[in-house]
Amino acid sequence: MPKALIFDVDGTLAETEELHRRAFNDTFATEGHGWHWTRDDYARLLKTTGGKERIARHMAEIGADPATVDIPALHKAKTARYTALMAAGEIGLRPGVQAVIDNARARGQRLAIATTTSGPNVEALAQAVWNTRAGDVFEVLACGDEVAAKKPAPDVFLLALDRLGLPAADCLAFEDSLNGLRSALAAGLEVIVTPSSYTDGEDFTGAARVLPDLTNY
Repeated sequence: MPKALIFDVDGTLAETEELHRRAFNDTFATEGHGWHWTRDDYARLLKTTGGKERIARHMAEIGADPATVDIPALHKAKTARYTALMAAGEIGLRPGVQAVIDNARARGQRLAIATTTSGPNVEALAQAVWNTRAGDVFEVLACGDEVAAKKPAPDVFLLALDRLGLPAADCLAFEDSLNGLRSALAAGLEVIVTPSSYTDGEDFTGAARVLPDLTNY
């Protein structure tokens, strides 16, 4: 039995990506940018991990100079919009997630987060679905704004393992995307994949199991 379970956030704990897309589009409109990301646009952009990185990629694709926009400030405004949408109750956990967390606690397994998203986004989700701090649910938090390289690099999973003080062999990761799977595998972890609405159909070769959700885990 694994000593710790390490969860991705977006798409794994909750189907957050459509809310992220809405927050991006709302922010682009508010800030006076003539951009609007369709679902197809966002599915493509998700192959680039990190919100600031996605904005830069979008600008490069349309031939705009990233230096003409304060991308960190734009992304900060998007995060504020995203947390506001979360606070309005527009999100919920994916099926089976709460049961896995509850059962892990009952067995004495430790819980951790390893995510590309930022700390404020993790806190927003925790407040929305548990009405508490993320640190009250997960012993360890490792977020994308704390590492040099985001998924598919293994950095954030390695950070989580370091903070847990455990080897990869004693832990199990939960992911929803190919980039997440590659990241966890590169860190030496066994991985359960539950594809999300934006990642269904990706190649998850190397996963220990691929499940529609965690209901029957």
